[in-house]
Amino acid sequence: MDKLIQILGSAREITDQVIATDLLVTVKTGIINTAKAINETSNEQLRNDLKSKLHEHIEQHERVFSYMMEHGYYSPQTPAKQIHVLNETAGTVLTLNKD
Repeated sequence: MDKLIQILGSAREITDQVIATDLLVTVKTGIINTAKAINETSNEQLRNDLKSKLHEHIEQHERVFSYMMEHGYYSPQTPAKQIHVLNETAGTVLTLNKD
């Protein structure tokens, strides 16, 4: 936790784009992990609960994806633009821990 506080304290710029990108990646990971867990359980109640959670993750993904599209942070339909946006985001992230 101290390392995180140091990083955030020295961050020159944490943009909405960086936060949204991180959130999108986190939600995608939640979808993948929840789907894996559904396949691994034999308990019907747990399976139903996980399916409900999976649908929540999918809805979260849709909201974050829509936000990113509206703000020009995510452009999957134009790969060249998306690569440019990702490079800019990566550059911002790489400067977060520099003093």
